[in-house]
Amino acid sequence: MKTAVQADTPVRPGKAEAPRITAASAKARVAAASALALAAATLTVLSAVHLAQGTSAVSPWDLLAAVFSTGDSEAIAGLRALALDSRLPRLVGGLVVGAALGVAGCALQAMTRNPLASPDTLAVNAGAHLALTAAAAFGVSLPALSSAGLAFLGGGIAAGIVLTLAGFSEHAPIRLVLAGTVVAMGLASVTAALLMLFAQSTQGLFLWGAGTLNLSGISGLLPLIPVVIAAVLGLVLLSRSTDVLSLGTDTAQSMGVNVAFLRAALLICAVALSAAAVTMVGPLGFVGLCAPAIVRLMSSRIIRLGRFAWALAASALVGALIVIGSDVAVRALVFAVAGPNLAVAIPTGVVTSLVGAVFLVVLALRIRGAGDSQEISALPLPHRVRLTRRILLTGVAALLLVILAGAGLLLGDLWLRIGDLQLWLSGEAARAIEITLNFRSPRVAAAVLGGAVLAIAGALVQTVTRNPLADPGLLGVAAAGGAGAIVALIVFSSSAWTMSAGAAIGATLAGLVVFLLAGSRGSSPEKVVLVGIGVMTAAQAITQLLISSTNPYNQAMAISFLGGSTFGTTWSDLGPILATLLLVIPVLVLLHRELDIISIDDLTPRVLGVRLGWVRAVALVIAVLLSAGAVIGIGVISFVGLAAPHMARMLVGREHRWFLPVSALLGAALVSLSDTFGRTIIAPDQLPAGLVVAVLGPPYLLWLLKRSTAR
Repeated sequence: MKTAVQADTPVRPGKAEAPRITAASAKARVAAASALALAAATLTVLSAVHLAQGTSAVSPWDLLAAVFSTGDSEAIAGLRALALDSRLPRLVGGLVVGAALGVAGCALQAMTRNPLASPDTLAVNAGAHLALTAAAAFGVSLPALSSAGLAFLGGGIAAGIVLTLAGFSEHAPIRLVLAGTVVAMGLASVTAALLMLFAQSTQGLFLWGAGTLNLSGISGLLPLIPVVIAAVLGLVLLSRSTDVLSLGTDTAQSMGVNVAFLRAALLICAVALSAAAVTMVGPLGFVGLCAPAIVRLMSSRIIRLGRFAWALAASALVGALIVIGSDVAVRALVFAVAGPNLAVAIPTGVVTSLVGAVFLVVLALRIRGAGDSQEISALPLPHRVRLTRRILLTGVAALLLVILAGAGLLLGDLWLRIGDLQLWLSGEAARAIEITLNFRSPRVAAAVLGGAVLAIAGALVQTVTRNPLADPGLLGVAAAGGAGAIVALIVFSSSAWTMSAGAAIGATLAGLVVFLLAGSRGSSPEKVVLVGIGVMTAAQAITQLLISSTNPYNQAMAISFLGGSTFGTTWSDLGPILATLLLVIPVLVLLHRELDIISIDDLTPRVLGVRLGWVRAVALVIAVLLSAGAVIGIGVISFVGLAAPHMARMLVGREHRWFLPVSALLGAALVSLSDTFGRTIIAPDQLPAGLVVAVLGPPYLLWLLKRSTAR
């Protein structure tokens, strides 16, 4: 009977279940509220420490007391000025910007259902930065709100381009980062070109572009705080629909959610927050990636943080903690090493970028590999390419290179004729012509050799990863080589030998890091590239830190070198490139068949007995060596290793005995053209070849991304 009674009364357990569910929900809320309270308390303590840091030893309590004091004594007036003009603007700016970027990243990740989405990986910050730099370059002076509107326009366009190219697929998170990184690199290169072309009107924007909290007064923040509040409130109003969207696009649509409108609203609010942050302090790297990612990790234990509204609050607190904590840490460290003046000048964005780079690598290693299903598919290739076509196209590429190299000798601040070149070759040219061509000839040779080795390196990386968006720049090798050269320039001297050694060491270290972190047996080609992006970000942050702390003379040299300049190149500077090229050519000749096979898939090489891991390792080592040689000879140049192999592959197919030589010829032609253009277009002033390549490259890359994105 007892059993029968229990079976016949199912309602009572149901009635008793409601209080138990309510209690669990209340417990979850208490846990989430406790976590937020703990974060807020930690932020309060850090804020007090932040207020106490500076060139003068003043406690935060004295500063706050002076602000609210009605006294007019000289001491109180001085403390009040210190608080209102320096300490409080820096603290309030860090809090507001950190919270804004954390919330923006949370909104973007919810919109795309992609754990790698952020204002950085969607190129929002890069677009906003370019828009504000362009306004300064052309002498347009705007108030804070108008500047934020311009930044919103630039960031929105950049994000729209990235999302158009990469789509919203949550099953291909790395594709979004690749597309965003390429677009951001192109926009950053245009920004660098504007900074160099309009050096007078953009003076001081380099440090701002690194993300600095050095604010002159709180008045610049006040007009933008309502924008931040309005955007956050808009996201809160969208929280219920966003929670439904987290279940999937189809589910959300079946439950009556207008997914297109919701995504547009989330994007608008996120871009508004990012634009306000960039307008206030410049682009602070990767806060919008780290903060919501940390909250997502916490949500596995604190379930309530999985709700969008709670995640927004937590992301705001964590974002503020990252910015204020980074600022406190870097100022304390630099103060102990170099004194208070330099501690205040170090850009906070350098530290957040370093933290974000590490976080990006960790996320890359945690994401499941794509296996045989590549997130970015290769471009359609020509089938059954005839030998006559290959010979003809190779000859055309060689002829084009000869013409461009000849034009490089003849064009510049002084235009010469072919007859002058003939006289120079015979040793009968006038003195002025002889000096000009003696100066130009090694520059032209450097551009040709540098472009060739970069193209070969890019071709090898694309073959190994089977990813059409991979190149030495995206693996961090070029950026790390540049960082090594800058270390040698600042710490030791500006001699070619020390900078060459620094570049070689930096590029080699970057290659080792990428291989060790992403070269495991279970790794995928996409992970290799994503880890490389993290390494590139870290190297760029270190470079910005070094440049911001050096003297103006070294700063100018460093910026020129990072732009990929052939200025001042001598014949002796070409030794490392030639030696590297002569060393790797025989190896590539021996491995061309194995490279053909590993470019197909992972299964075919194993079936045919090709040692896939060994061939990949050799190819990547060669790519690193070639990239280091290019950095030594012509500085840091992006996009050549990305664009030239694609053009070659579409012309002559994937067979490496044709593909690699044509890639080298096209890469050499591209850099030679860019170098000549940069020396001629604003003569007697000059633009580095790397910046010209980077400005001319994005249109091609946008087309390439659109065609290569898997649908």
